[in-house]
Amino acid sequence: MNATPHDIPTNRANGPASCGACPVFSNNLCNGLTQAALAAALPASAIHDHTAPARRSIWREGETVERVPVICQGWAATAITLSDGRRQILSFLLPGDLVSAALIFQTASQCSVDAITEVRYRTFPRGDIKAALRAQPDLFAAVSRILSGESMRSDRLAIDLGRRGAAERIANMILNLAERLRRRDMMAGETMDFPLRQHHIADAVGLTVVHVGNVLAEFRRARLVEINDRSLTILDPDALRRVAEAV
Repeated sequence: MNATPHDIPTNRANGPASCGACPVFSNNLCNGLTQAALAAALPASAIHDHTAPARRSIWREGETVERVPVICQGWAATAITLSDGRRQILSFLLPGDLVSAALIFQTASQCSVDAITEVRYRTFPRGDIKAALRAQPDLFAAVSRILSGESMRSDRLAIDLGRRGAAERIANMILNLAERLRRRDMMAGETMDFPLRQHHIADAVGLTVVHVGNVLAEFRRARLVEINDRSLTILDPDALRRVAEAV
């Protein structure tokens, strides 16, 4: 069942009242689209803000998505589920991420979008985004970078699943998440928010939950990482990179 959205108050001068608490609002696509909408004097109803509870599906594969969503707060995942119930997570969505650049140009979701934590997300009218892209080269360049990033993540996933061993896959996943969070100023030294459970990691790297547990236990014994209830600290970044590169 899809999550029922809850409206968030909107301030016409700056966007939603909660945007000031967003660590990435000032330098992400959501800000650019919001400012474009405000400059066009669109009604408040043109910008929708919602929350989705943790562990709920926001959209299902093949579902029509009428508006283009951007993650504001929380973690989500895009995934494909096979007919026998097996699931492959394609990407983890972090604050500031456009759910999929493809949704700017098409209405059908090519994958499910599931909330890992409680997620706040903002949606924009598809036509208004296209108009903003035509009028603002900076926004067009931002979307181009997103498309390039999505392609690179797809290539990396193919390499991980086809050529890398279990420890390499998990080490790469941790390092890639850390780099993405660091670019958002969401790392405290080498410590990051880490709401993922072993089944999320297993679905992302194509392993069983048991295998993931064994690899993480080995990482802990080797003092590569420390994982608490909601955080992960990289204790030895250089050693973890060596594992990721199998050297």
